[in-house]
Amino acid sequence: MTDMPPVAPDKVKTEFSLLQLLPNMLTIAAICAGISAIRFAAEGNFSLAVALITLASILDGMDGSTARYLGSNSKIGAELDSLADFVNFGVAPPLVVYFWGLQDFYRAGWLSVLVFAICCVMRLARFNVDSRTKDPLDDGGYFTGVPSPAGAMLVMLPIYLPYAFGPGAAMPDALTCLYIVLVGWVMVSRIPTWSLKSVSFSRTNVTYFLIFFTGFIACLVSFPWATLVICCFAYAGSVLWAVIELELAKRRG
Repeated sequence: MTDMPPVAPDKVKTEFSLLQLLPNMLTIAAICAGISAIRFAAEGNFSLAVALITLASILDGMDGSTARYLGSNSKIGAELDSLADFVNFGVAPPLVVYFWGLQDFYRAGWLSVLVFAICCVMRLARFNVDSRTKDPLDDGGYFTGVPSPAGAMLVMLPIYLPYAFGPGAAMPDALTCLYIVLVGWVMVSRIPTWSLKSVSFSRTNVTYFLIFFTGFIACLVSFPWATLVICCFAYAGSVLWAVIELELAKRRG
């Protein structure tokens, strides 16, 4: 009986190309943007703070897809992404709102910031558990609860309104606090929310989508505050539509 050659143990990868590190670099850049947003909000530069959180949202959407495309997924990258989401979408946005208009209402304002942050971290923890046990898009292309980037966009609506339509459109402080808590609640709720990852276009409609996207970017650059307000209401409408659609599907079933 001949001896079988020993099986070489799996080699531990000790070198990474710069391209393979790109997803983690995007995540770290997003964290830098989120933390810098807090700094600029504390200094009173709220336009730049909102822009940095928007940039962090874009980078958050790019890092995961870039990692999958390059085949450089890693456990540390997944954990880093989750921690970045908490900083960028659970901590920075409510603090920006707090520095913007809640310091005179600081007790209730700070409480609403804490509630939102806890809701965000609970939502991220639930998502991480679900992603390890099942596909989060199992339920017909819907997430459960509002994702943290969308929650970050929604929670800053009290800032968008007066910039877009003047001081008369500002929410009262008490209403702003209640609104922050409400957004936190929908993040941890079981409400189905529409996911962009489940959207696809036929070849004939791609051109129309690109034209629409070009128009959206033009509006975001030319009328940023009004465009952000419209995005918030459009997203809220999509959540309501998802709830109605699933409820009708249950009744038909």
